[in-house]
Amino acid sequence: MHLLRLPLIVFAFLFTVPSLKAQSIYFPPINNNAFWDTLSPQSLGWCTEKTDSLYQYLQEENTKAFLVLKDGKIVLEKYFGSFSKDSIWYWASASKTITSFLIGKAKEDGILKLSDSSSRFLGVGWTSETPLKEGKITIRNQLTMTTGLDDGVPDNHCTIDTCLNYLADAGNRWAYHNAPYTLLEKVLVNASGQAINAYTQVKLKNQTGITGLWFTSNYDNVFYSKARSMARFGILAQNKFNWNGTSLLTDTGYINQMTRTSQSFNKSYGYLWWLNGKTSFMAPTSQFLFPGSYAPQAPTDMYAAIGKNGQILSIAPSSGIVFVRMGDASNGNEVPFLLCNNIWIRLNSVICNSTSTSGLQPNTGSILGYPNPASEEFHVDLTNFGIGTQVEIEVFNVEGKVIFRSASKEGGKKAIIPISDWKPGIYHVIVRNHSAKYAIRMVKKV
Repeated sequence: MHLLRLPLIVFAFLFTVPSLKAQSIYFPPINNNAFWDTLSPQSLGWCTEKTDSLYQYLQEENTKAFLVLKDGKIVLEKYFGSFSKDSIWYWASASKTITSFLIGKAKEDGILKLSDSSSRFLGVGWTSETPLKEGKITIRNQLTMTTGLDDGVPDNHCTIDTCLNYLADAGNRWAYHNAPYTLLEKVLVNASGQAINAYTQVKLKNQTGITGLWFTSNYDNVFYSKARSMARFGILAQNKFNWNGTSLLTDTGYINQMTRTSQSFNKSYGYLWWLNGKTSFMAPTSQFLFPGSYAPQAPTDMYAAIGKNGQILSIAPSSGIVFVRMGDASNGNEVPFLLCNNIWIRLNSVICNSTSTSGLQPNTGSILGYPNPASEEFHVDLTNFGIGTQVEIEVFNVEGKVIFRSASKEGGKKAIIPISDWKPGIYHVIVRNHSAKYAIRMVKKV
């Protein structure tokens, strides 16, 4: 067993077929990580000739480990380069979901309440806010990314009080802010009287066979484990935190809230889990509200743990599918939505279910974009804007970055956006004039 990159902390709806109907979930032995029941993709009727294309894409994206489970059993398992099933890797922000579970356990054990002021466990003065404003921040705000603290500071991982500045009252703003999340570790430690690794061992690892440890680098505290341990956590979450008949969490209300919209700003965010199938989502470092879901090619009930450089645990209860992806990613985004969606595109091909894209374009009632999906050009019909009206067009990727901005266009005509050099995936086309703004979700073909 070897430890990799310890200092580098950063972190579709599927058409139902008989082979994808939910079955009883298999739980691998707790004390034997080497033994794990498998299913052959052929026995599930999957299109095995598509597997090489999936693996080629994963390799091109610097993947190190990839597993697909069907009802707990391994169907696909692939390691790249010198990485193996015994290699250790970091979860990055995907480990936030373990923290979500641990907070729920602490709540269930009665050692904290989500409505508790964070200052109860962090002490007065953990931010640079006034005591009154600081006291309004609760554990629930930390869980839901609604502390109101300014995420636009030079280092939003910094947990020092001078880095934690007032921007809005708690509960009035959503922002993907790492520092308040990281301080949930101190909340757990002070509430339980145990170090974070000891608490995780007692509440999670002993019952599931998960191995791994929390490590701290700079301000961040991140979980490291083997790929199969991440898969075990996926099985646990898939089965509503019951491991083979043993409920690790009995608070069904909290379990449901983990994977439901947790606040009114970002519908795609629960208690540190990313939720698919919602009508809109927000991305880190941006206050832009994107229409539609962040992974439209995945099942609508999919929820995921997603971390920097593509650490992904994706769970789709309706299909019984869990996949794990560990590795590097070329763009280094905090939450690589596009990678998650692109994996589902190729996984759908292996599972042999076509994924409809006909419903991906929101009905704006005023503008039309076509063809959709597109490969070379995307046309935007501006005829519903008055002739001579000046119209601006911007295109955002799923990370919230502007990748295209047109010169002012004239209403009553058609605009053409060249997209042949763009990566396959989902893009948001924003069309606006002085009085209106409309959005089209565009799909760039593979």
